[in-house]
Amino acid sequence: MKKIEKVDGVPAPRAPYSTYTQAGNLIFVAGQVAMDPETQETPESFAAQLHLILQNLKTILESAGSSLENILKTTVFLKDLSNYQEYNEIYRQYFKKGLPARSTVVADLVREDFLIEIEAIAWTPEKQSS
Repeated sequence: MKKIEKVDGVPAPRAPYSTYTQAGNLIFVAGQVAMDPETQETPESFAAQLHLILQNLKTILESAGSSLENILKTTVFLKDLSNYQEYNEIYRQYFKKGLPARSTVVADLVREDFLIEIEAIAWTPEKQSS
């Protein structure tokens, strides 16, 4: 098992957890909230938060040798169900080659300004020996 504490280009965890944990070819990405990697600020709009989270997920997975295309399942926490339609429209844009399995839950999030959080399970292809 391999734990990664920090991934360049995404905010470092502020609590006792790893950005992701990898076991074999499986990658378990901790819940990602919308924090800009450079400024540590959270955008106000729902759309901006969702785009930022999905970009951060992409960065994390690429650092582990994977990609958004290799996400098997996401669990999404929405603060407000009224964002559900916009969430679906934006989310779909990031998964053009097939949608992963997904659960969506309406929940209180750890900070008032967080409108959405996403965790993911992905896989990384076996490296072929040359």
